[in-house]
Amino acid sequence: MTNDWCASLGIECPRLEAVVSHPEANTYALLLVALLERGEPMTLAEVAARFARAGVANESRALLSLQRCKPARPPVYRDGDRYQLDPHDDDLDLWAFRLGLRPPKVASPPSPPVPELPAPANDVALTPSDLDLAFKDAGLTSWSAQRLAVAVLDANGGPMLPSDVVAAVHARTRHHVLRETSVGFGRRGSAISVLPDGRWAIGPDSIDAVAAARAAVRERVALARRHAAMRPTEASIAEARAEYERRRADHAAELARLSRALIVAFPKARPEMVALLDVAERSITTFARSEFDELRRTLGRYDVLGAMDVRALLRSLDVDPGERRLAELGPAQKTMQLSRRGRTLKITTSMLVQGSCGISKPFGDEKLLADYLAAGELTKLRRRIESDVKSLYALHEFGRLHGGVRLRWGFLDEWMAAPWVHRDEARLVDLKNAALETRTPLEIVTGTAPGWAEPWSRARVAFVQRHPSGYGTLLFDAAGELIDEAEIQLARLTRPAH
Repeated sequence: MTNDWCASLGIECPRLEAVVSHPEANTYALLLVALLERGEPMTLAEVAARFARAGVANESRALLSLQRCKPARPPVYRDGDRYQLDPHDDDLDLWAFRLGLRPPKVASPPSPPVPELPAPANDVALTPSDLDLAFKDAGLTSWSAQRLAVAVLDANGGPMLPSDVVAAVHARTRHHVLRETSVGFGRRGSAISVLPDGRWAIGPDSIDAVAAARAAVRERVALARRHAAMRPTEASIAEARAEYERRRADHAAELARLSRALIVAFPKARPEMVALLDVAERSITTFARSEFDELRRTLGRYDVLGAMDVRALLRSLDVDPGERRLAELGPAQKTMQLSRRGRTLKITTSMLVQGSCGISKPFGDEKLLADYLAAGELTKLRRRIESDVKSLYALHEFGRLHGGVRLRWGFLDEWMAAPWVHRDEARLVDLKNAALETRTPLEIVTGTAPGWAEPWSRARVAFVQRHPSGYGTLLFDAAGELIDEAEIQLARLTRPAH
């Protein structure tokens, strides 16, 4: 990682001292800044020493804080004892924005100058429009019941029933303390007198209370006008939204054009055989150790390389990833606490494949594979690791479709992030929105992972409908039955009939 790389992403290469006082500057954020500043991998001890020089904390305290902040989470990854940033992780771009290291991608429209209107004198009564501006959805719990009642009666120009006074305030905001049973009205010293017919009126000796209420209301009126002037117009909001969608669509198209390969190797520490799956072609090529030179040349043609513990695997194959993207298909979260007593579940890739794709035995037993290798049964070994890479492909595609993967174990049914999926990539929600806009059904495959030879053989039609609440969508099959979207393995828009 270099300063040139930071510049290409529009990120200002920072100094740690300049970010320490930022409101978002927690331990993990400062770790990101230290790695950006250095531009190369660092150990936690080196980061702690940098923290000490920047005045964040002494080295021992900084090291303890770094160890506790879960440093190896996107966009940071751990490689041995050293920590490095993934330059292609979109979380890094978000952190850069939060820390003020890059400007917003869509600039806010300039605010027009706010004309300062002269406030009426305090001997001029309030109007209902003043109350509309001052009270609209405002938090008035700090205003006394007397001030609220005086303001309403002044704007009305005469006595009112208590229920009408409360309704006048409640129609504009629900955050107030005025009630029909507000105590103190009509008593000596109160600005509100209670007439014989029960109506409220402003007392004759309440000049100061009326003047104070008018000043307070007009102060809120001026504030509301300033905020209204600064608020973007509907046209500017629509323009900014269109610009965002255009940028997202362009980036999604760019990501869709990337060539991707998934890799499974055995043994992991010193591979003797590697299966490579081309995601676009859905083809598998297997390489023995004597063919690893050809394997390295083949890997060089891909933009994205995916595997479990992908960086260690590429290092064992003597492959330098360079600037290409790496898709880590291992679990982003390694453990999950199951009880307050500290019972912990260790999360594996096998569990994610089983929970997401329904493959009962996604990966071969390592002891059995070692026996195949020792006995020279390379055909059996080849078939098994080709089956393993197909399971990895099923997980990869499920994550790309949903933006996450499922962990189902015992009573658990949890969604976890799929770190190999960028938030701009087209997912199931985008397909549903496109189906709604074009009034086109979807073609889906549900249940377990589809077969390798005929992935769409179990396809069925699904119809998208807007949720009755107005938020989100629902999927129904041809019989009108609701479809569990978490069970969808493949989805695409149906081709329009000619």
